[in-house]
Amino acid sequence: MAVAELTAPACPKQGLSSAQLAYLSARASRSRRLSFRPLRRTHGSRISCSVNQTAQAPAPVQPEVPKSSKPKPECFGVFCLTYDLKAEEETKSWKKLINVAVSGAAGMISNHLLFKLASGQVFGPDQPIALKLLGSERSFQALEGVAMELEDSLFPLLREVQIGIDPYEVFQDVEWALLIGAKPRGPGMERAGLLDINGQIFAEQGKALNAVASCNVKVIVVGNPCNTNALICLKNAPNIPAKNFHALTRLDENRAKCQLALKAGVFYDKVSNVTIWGNHSTTQVPDFLNARISGLPVKEVITDPKWLEEEFTEKVQNRGGSLVTPTPEGDWFSSGVYTDGNPYGIAEGIVFSMPCRSKGDGDYELVKDVIFDDYLLKRITKTEAELLAERRCVAHLIGGGVAFCDLPEDTMLPGEM
Repeated sequence: MAVAELTAPACPKQGLSSAQLAYLSARASRSRRLSFRPLRRTHGSRISCSVNQTAQAPAPVQPEVPKSSKPKPECFGVFCLTYDLKAEEETKSWKKLINVAVSGAAGMISNHLLFKLASGQVFGPDQPIALKLLGSERSFQALEGVAMELEDSLFPLLREVQIGIDPYEVFQDVEWALLIGAKPRGPGMERAGLLDINGQIFAEQGKALNAVASCNVKVIVVGNPCNTNALICLKNAPNIPAKNFHALTRLDENRAKCQLALKAGVFYDKVSNVTIWGNHSTTQVPDFLNARISGLPVKEVITDPKWLEEEFTEKVQNRGGSLVTPTPEGDWFSSGVYTDGNPYGIAEGIVFSMPCRSKGDGDYELVKDVIFDDYLLKRITKTEAELLAERRCVAHLIGGGVAFCDLPEDTMLPGEM
């Protein structure tokens, strides 16, 4: 999906009072300023911009703030120094700084993602970025190590880094939230139990985003089960448009493109219009009916319906590898999005992977020119039923009353247990 500079509309925020906000500021030099973010002191958590160092800029002058028995957080390290981007010839043409939050920031997935964000590979070579990293008490030391690695990498576009364990602090004013952190499924854990445990995490994070993030924040849920976690998150964030929430199914789409390319004997950039329908589970539906290879319908290039309906589908559902490629202009991409108002007849009120086309400004639209056959509709109905069952299982977390779990079968993807 294309990424563009965002403007955040004015909107009411809930849950904050002036007594809970402390502003710390000081000037370091004519061309630099020492910058601090307003921090909400809750749950006894802590936040810092980088890692403690002995050599520091001049000590900031602290205004009077409400007395508290808890120690005030401090900001140390190179990321406390935010340059005046308009004063430097090299940076005056850059876009306005954006705030990007990443949960589970000390984990393996984030360790790959953070450096792509900081280098400009995600938002572009002229987009300065502030990273706000959410961890836990257990991972906080590792989170400090991540901050040190980012510090040592000297990315010009990375202007601020904050780390913390309270989403109400870390999500302050963010325009993008990448929710990666989630509890993995352990031995003997029922899928319904995982839905409840992770659902509580995403309910809390949704409330935090609703209270302190930009009203136009874009939210991408990676932590599994990502479709229902995204539903829980958006239901707990009523001030944020439901359209802004995505459950990541692009990896599944890339797997499908890879398999089609291998079968056809072409490079994967020749494969387009691939859709993953439904849930990020083994009920997902890789759509070869609407896909194309070198501009031709897949069924005209791969004339083996048995392979398409059986081996291809199973490989995509169970594959553990990945390819990461950008979406070419004019092509569409798969993403788990809220189904209200969809043109396909899919049940409303769930997060369902569907074909989306970028508008180029951070927004998207659902693709309308898709075709269905009996095989595709049957598969879509099955994954739709699974997501409706998951919604009933987390009803207590989305304002739907008493939860009732009647999950049809265990469909977690291999490698996610």
